[in-house]
Amino acid sequence: MSELNGHTPPANDPPAEVELSLRDRLNAETGVLTWEELTPHFARGVVLRVANSVDLIDVAEKVIRDDKASVEQWMQSGELRRATDDDARDWVSREPNFWCVVSAPWVLAQEKTDKVAP
Repeated sequence: MSELNGHTPPANDPPAEVELSLRDRLNAETGVLTWEELTPHFARGVVLRVANSVDLIDVAEKVIRDDKASVEQWMQSGELRRATDDDARDWVSREPNFWCVVSAPWVLAQEKTDKVAP
């Protein structure tokens, strides 16, 4: 229906819904979780630890796109790995916060650093 109440909208009106790129969607879905909130995911064995030396959204995007070369490179370097029981013990003692994003079936977690710019 091109007319509403006798009004035809101009052809240059933006679409009602804008489709986000995968990167933008992942960025919008990223949130901060406490260790306590992350614990159930760890118990299911689906937490992947992402080193602070890599971009969390880059990793999530490569995992979703099944970019095996990039994922294997991060795994070989230790920048991406399954969270271990030793990690859990450390996190229980320190109670850090994490930047997290779901890259199903995985929950990617990167320990949040609270660096303040000078």
